Amino acid sequence: MTESSAREAGKAKETGMEKRLSVIIPCYRVERYLRRCLDSLLAQTLTGVEMVCVNDGSPDGCPAILREYADRYGDRIVVIDQENQGVWKARKRGIEAATGEYIGFLDPDDFVRPDYARRLYETAKAQDADIACCGFDRMDEETGKRYSREMTGFPREAFDLRQEPGLALEVNPALWNKIYRAELIRNMPEISWIPRVLDDLVFLELILLNARQIAFVPESLILYTVRRDSIISSLKPEDIPGVYTAMKELRAMTAREQPGLLTMLDAAAFLHLRISLMHRVSASGQAALKKALRENRIFLDAEFPGWRRNPYIRLSYVLSHRGANRKLYTAHVIYDLGLARPFLAVYGWMIDRLGVCIKW
Repeated sequence: MTESSAREAGKAKETGMEKRLSVIIPCYRVERYLRRCLDSLLAQTLTGVEMVCVNDGSPDGCPAILREYADRYGDRIVVIDQENQGVWKARKRGIEAATGEYIGFLDPDDFVRPDYARRLYETAKAQDADIACCGFDRMDEETGKRYSREMTGFPREAFDLRQEPGLALEVNPALWNKIYRAELIRNMPEISWIPRVLDDLVFLELILLNARQIAFVPESLILYTVRRDSIISSLKPEDIPGVYTAMKELRAMTAREQPGLLTMLDAAAFLHLRISLMHRVSASGQAALKKALRENRIFLDAEFPGWRRNPYIRLSYVLSHRGANRKLYTAHVIYDLGLARPFLAVYGWMIDRLGVCIKW
C-alpha cells in the first residue's frame, strides 16, 4: 500500500466512512489498459466504491500508474505491492485489504459501465444475496468487435443454491462479473494446489461451498477484452494434470463440507473439463485431442462419476426449469453419440473464422 493510500485508509476508518463495494484488481503487464479500467471505476454512480489494486511485481509502467492514481484519488484507491506470485495470490492479498460490505474482482484489461457497481450492489441488497451476477460483452482487443453478449437475454430469478444446485450451471465461472458478500469471500476454504488454467472456476467453486442466495442483473455491465496474449488463449500439455489435481481436491472438499453440491459439481466437471478444457486442447491438433479426450474420460469416470447420467443435464430438467442448462444438455447428447472430436472442431472453427463463441 502506498503511503498516501495508507493515510487515507486510516482516516476512513477513523471517520467511519462506509465502503459499500471493494473491487480487487490484480495488475501485471497491463499498463496499456490500466487507466481505462481505473477511470471506468472512478466514474461509478454508486458512492462508497474502493479499488484495491495489487501490483503483482509488474515490470512495466503499472506501478507508476497506480501511484499516480493513489496520490490523486486518496482513499478511493488502495495500492498493494508484492513480488510476482500470480493472480490467485494477488486476489487473496486484495481480499485481506478490502473494507467493503461486498467484494468484486475485475481484470485490469477490462472496464465497466457507469452503473456497474450500483446495479450489482442494489440487486444484492434487495435480494439479500451472497452473490450478484451481471451480463458482459466479449470484445476483440484489436477491432473492438463484439464476439458475444453473455448472461443476458432473459430474466433470471434469484435462487437458493442449496435448494436448486443445478441452476448454478447457468452461472458462468468467471469471478469478475459478480460481487460477493465480504464474509463469504473471507471464509472461502483454502486449496493446496492452484492450477494455471481454469483457476477462476476453482476459485468460484470454493466460494460456492458457503453460498446460498444468488441474484442476477440480466444486462451487460462489463466490457471484457479478448486478448491474443492472455493466459486463457494458451494451454500447455503440462497444465492439464494441475487442473485435474485441483479439481480432485475440490471434489473431496465438497464431499466433506457440502455433499448436496456434488451432483452439480459432477455436471460442472463435464462442462468445464470435458468441453472447455478439451476445446483448448483441440487447438493443438486432432492427434493431441484424441489422447487428451481418452485421458479426460478416464479421469472423469474415476473422480466425477456423476458426469455421465447427471440429472441436471437431462431433458426433463431443462423442460421443468424453463430451459435452464439446455445448451449443456445438447452438448451432452453430442458427446453420448461419440461426436466429441467433430463437435470441438466445429466449435473451434466458429471461433477462429466467424468470431462466434457459444458459451456454455
